[in-house]
Amino acid sequence: MKQMDSLSWLSFLEEIADRADEIALRLFRAQNLRVEEKVDLSPVTEADRTIEEIAQNLLRKHHPDLGICGEEYGEQTGSRNLRLIIDPIDGTRNFVRGIPIFATLLAIEEEGEVIAGLVTAPALQTRWKAARGHGAYCGKRRLYVSQIQDLQKAHLFHGTLGGWGESLPPRSIFTLMRQVQRTRGFGDFYQHMLVAEGAGEVAIDPAVKPWDIAPLQVIVEEAGGQATTLTGRRSIYGGSLISSNGLIHEKVLSILADPHHTHLEKEEETVNKANGKEGER
Repeated sequence: MKQMDSLSWLSFLEEIADRADEIALRLFRAQNLRVEEKVDLSPVTEADRTIEEIAQNLLRKHHPDLGICGEEYGEQTGSRNLRLIIDPIDGTRNFVRGIPIFATLLAIEEEGEVIAGLVTAPALQTRWKAARGHGAYCGKRRLYVSQIQDLQKAHLFHGTLGGWGESLPPRSIFTLMRQVQRTRGFGDFYQHMLVAEGAGEVAIDPAVKPWDIAPLQVIVEEAGGQATTLTGRRSIYGGSLISSNGLIHEKVLSILADPHHTHLEKEEETVNKANGKEGER
């Protein structure tokens, strides 16, 4: 079997992405879209399953020795220390509700390191990709993170801040939000791609799986940024993700980890309850 470098793998990911886009756009906002509820109460659609099945078929056809790790069908080992990681529809709740911020996430992992990644968002007509050592791109445009070092000038992106349907961020995020210039709640893959594009400085995901992180990590890093867990660990298996331009990364981690900030938030809530202002926050 011919050895492929990180750049060569992007062609294979593009082939999967082209097929995924066709399926996703055909079923997006379809009146007869079939939606089921998984054990963890998250939705799964026929688009999720069909895209992952297509990826499996293409893998067997072109690279039968590779393993695969997918959100819907789990892991299958291969004969080499290489595998495809896929989230067929990242942002399934958006997809189901007709919100166009969803994407197929694809990555190649070699010996525990993501060497190529691609994010395709067909409803946005946008695709991001990166090969380790070859830079990150949106279409033909080379991506670079911003050079903002002052937290007070930073844009912060986040996902859910409340509700029972998803994991909440650390309470200290509200301390962080008061220190940045601007916040926006895009969530999912999109916020991290905006960091890679230099449109914001930090994005926070408190609870994610390897298939949610894999391509985002390599794209952000190849754009010059940093991607770690909430505790600063560089891993797609750490269960959380903070991406940044790298220049404010340690500041953000410090604020999120500081128990003093959490203590102040709890103290404020206690005072509000005592004063009958529980709903004012």
